[in-house]
Amino acid sequence: MIEKKLITDSTLVSDYIQGKEASLGILIKRHQQRLFSFIYSKVKDRDITEDIFQDTFIKVIKTLKKGNYNEEGKFLPWVMRIAHNLVIDHFRKANRMPSFKNTDTFDIFSVLGDGNLNAEKQIIQEQIFSDVRDLVNELPQEQKEVLIMRMYKDMSFKEISENTGVSINTALGRMRYALINMRKLIDKHKIILVN
Repeated sequence: MIEKKLITDSTLVSDYIQGKEASLGILIKRHQQRLFSFIYSKVKDRDITEDIFQDTFIKVIKTLKKGNYNEEGKFLPWVMRIAHNLVIDHFRKANRMPSFKNTDTFDIFSVLGDGNLNAEKQIIQEQIFSDVRDLVNELPQEQKEVLIMRMYKDMSFKEISENTGVSINTALGRMRYALINMRKLIDKHKIILVN
C-alpha cells in the first residue's frame, strides 16, 4: 500500500494507457474526495454530484483510450477541468445558467452582485450596466458569445474553444475584435464608464 502512494499520477496514467486497468482505480481513489467535493460545491446535490463524477471518469477513460491525453498539465487539474465543463453542461441542460444563444433579453449582469450601494450609486451603476449591455448587444453574435463566456462566465479560451467548436486562436481573435469594437462603440455613444 505504501508503494502505491509513491507512484506518480503520470506513471499511473501511462501504466493505464499500456493496459494496466488497476492503475486507473488507484488514480480515482487518490483524487475522488477532492473531485467529489469540488463538484458538490457547485451543484449542491449528492445524486447529481455522483452522476457528474462518473461522467468525468467516463470522459477521462475515453480520452486516455483514444490517446488524446498530453502531459502538458498535471492529471488532477486536467480532471478538474473536465468536471468543471460537465458542471457547466449540467446547468445549461437544467436551464439554470443564463443562455445567450436564443434570447435577446439575456442579462449579463444578473450574475453579478451589486453589494451595498447607496441609492445614487446604484442608479449610476445600473445606468452603466444598461449602457454596457446595449453595447454588448451591438456586437456581432460570434464576438458577443466569446466576450460573455470569457468575461461573465470566467471560461478559459480552451473551454470557449471546446464550447464553440472553433480553435483557440479563433476564440482569441473574436475576443480581441469584441474589445476593439466595444472601445469604438463607447467612443461613438460617448459613454462614460467611471463614476
